[in-house]
Amino acid sequence: MLAQNLAAQITELRKKRQLTQAALAKLAGVPRSTLTNMESGMGNPSLVNLAKVCAALQVSFEELLATPRSQTKLIRKDEIPANKKAKGNVTVYKLLPDPIPGMAIDRMELEVGARMGGIPHSSGTKEYLHCVQGQMTVVVSGESFELKPGDVLAFPGDSAHNYVNTGATKAIGLSVVTMTPRY
Repeated sequence: MLAQNLAAQITELRKKRQLTQAALAKLAGVPRSTLTNMESGMGNPSLVNLAKVCAALQVSFEELLATPRSQTKLIRKDEIPANKKAKGNVTVYKLLPDPIPGMAIDRMELEVGARMGGIPHSSGTKEYLHCVQGQMTVVVSGESFELKPGDVLAFPGDSAHNYVNTGATKAIGLSVVTMTPRY
């Protein structure tokens, strides 16, 4: 499986960059035959050679070994995972069908008067909440912030926080959580 993923990813990335096998091999500092074996799914490349190809293509090991994805994907509304919380007064939809390391994007719908406690994320996390509709109050470490449509609140995601619909209509917000990379 990994060999097929590697072969497909190298070939696709090389072609997107309009490189021949010879040009990529030269750029990476590996023999062309090594690159040919990688693209054919044959052979067993060393970590050193994989690192050289990653550097030449400017991608991570994870990207080079990941299962290739279609460039376009339509996800119908009824296929988007939804979690009902707080006795059905809050619904959270996951908006990233494919996991992206270090990132989460959710759509939160809070009925009138609904309240949802946020779970502090890992250390170094940043959260951005965009109010799309209605009125929301977000409490971060005891400090309250009132958001109206179009407002964005940026706050440390590792802090205690919660969301409250303080308006007279359903409130909708988009939450983007980003993790600080750890090396």
